[in-house]
Amino acid sequence: MRGPNWQITLGIILIALSALVYLFHYFIFRDPHHIFIYLIGDIAFVFFEVLLVTLVIHQLLNQREKRIRLEKLNMVIGAFFSEVGIKFLTYLSDFDPGLDKIREELIVTKDWPDQEFSSVSRKLKDYDYRVEIGKLNLKDLRIFLLGKRDFLLRLLENPNILEHETFTELLRAVFHLTEELGQREDIDRLPDTDVEHLAGDIKRVYLQLVHQWLDYMRHLKDSYPYLFSLAMRTNPFDQESSPIVK
Repeated sequence: MRGPNWQITLGIILIALSALVYLFHYFIFRDPHHIFIYLIGDIAFVFFEVLLVTLVIHQLLNQREKRIRLEKLNMVIGAFFSEVGIKFLTYLSDFDPGLDKIREELIVTKDWPDQEFSSVSRKLKDYDYRVEIGKLNLKDLRIFLLGKRDFLLRLLENPNILEHETFTELLRAVFHLTEELGQREDIDRLPDTDVEHLAGDIKRVYLQLVHQWLDYMRHLKDSYPYLFSLAMRTNPFDQESSPIVK
């Protein structure tokens, strides 16, 4: 059976079977009063059942499934920063001429409340995120990103990232930059127009990296104190950062 026809047929069959059972009950007990009491009572309960199942139980199950999906997504984000994000962010921030303006704002500590993360995020929206591409070693950057290409592809194939639009955009931006650099055979001899184009791609990645890193730090602080401790000690914006516990 295909299409909606099988559902109509099934509905008719079930109604007919129900009517037959009621008729069978009537022929045995000859008590229509009893039949209609329970029939009306069952119909009245249907509305409460719909309320309970659709608005309460279904909502609770959806919330649980959403938490599980978000947890899996945060594991993916953590893998990204461990494998690519922290090193990339450290490298780009080293060539940010205006970094001193926001460096102190990005020294996350264990005492930060949620309001502090939100406040810093709002302040960062007006930042320029300019990177001096002339000082970058594009060849080294190309080697680094091409070495992570398969890893980035696996992340993009993960269906969980669709739950997080900003992280998805970050992955696309990083992968796009990887493809741009990979397509250039002689990276040391590029015209100024092409260098300017790459500078725009790098700026896009840098901006999204900073904001996503800040959101990830908030998640670690709220959910995983031991991971947050390491993240603080390897803060890409802290010039005195060290994984060694002092």
